[in-house]
Amino acid sequence: MPSVTGNPRHFQSLQRAFAAHLRAPDACVAPEGIEDRRMGIYRDLIYNNIESFIADGFPVLRSVYREGGGAVGDEHWHAMVRDFVRHHASRSPYFLQISEEFLHYLQHERGLRADDPPFLLELAHYEWVELALDVNEAEFPQALMQTGDVLVQVPVVSPLVWSLNYRYPVHRIGPAYQPQEPPPEPTFLLVYRDRSDRVRFMEINAVTARLLQLLQEGERNGGQVLEILAEEIGQVDQKSMLVFGRELLEKLLRIGVIAGLKP
Repeated sequence: MPSVTGNPRHFQSLQRAFAAHLRAPDACVAPEGIEDRRMGIYRDLIYNNIESFIADGFPVLRSVYREGGGAVGDEHWHAMVRDFVRHHASRSPYFLQISEEFLHYLQHERGLRADDPPFLLELAHYEWVELALDVNEAEFPQALMQTGDVLVQVPVVSPLVWSLNYRYPVHRIGPAYQPQEPPPEPTFLLVYRDRSDRVRFMEINAVTARLLQLLQEGERNGGQVLEILAEEIGQVDQKSMLVFGRELLEKLLRIGVIAGLKP
């Protein structure tokens, strides 16, 4: 390797050339004076580490590319990861956040391409959510009651709950099921971290999603929220809504979606 002692500008130039080659070895030549065998070690180390983290963070997406066949294949997966390494300027130096960086690249830089599965962006987001909730530093609010009347008291939704909706049924997608068109109805999913710090998923419907939204909007007790919901739906017997709503609220409290009750 050429000497750079006493020449900081040359050293910086060498660093930039070195990094550019590692990011895009097919487009940027390696700095002069470095044996290609040694450069190859760095090339493989950088790419394999990043690819491994992405594959671990998006296991279903990786399996779709590995076993998908047709236009979606293993070579397209590696082309996508190499494009990420080449073009994306990461905002974080931490390996733990590579998944978020890759999702940002897919959503805002790469966009969908002709050989991509149509559900690519939604599936990638769904898989990222699990990791994001797993490392989320929020905690269950203290001084909330775990028992009480969910209709009279104020249910408090856990900060470790994400209510999501997608055009595709992302929770069912895998090598054996890859829809090419979205179904007529959207998919509503609840992703949450329970009191044992386990991330869990639950398919819900539009009514439950709206119920959670209303709970998060203000200091309403369960009964008030269900009355609003009944008015919005229309043609619903309020008594039946209260019976159904009580059961649902109690279930959400039991599993940790509702963190607790305020008096």
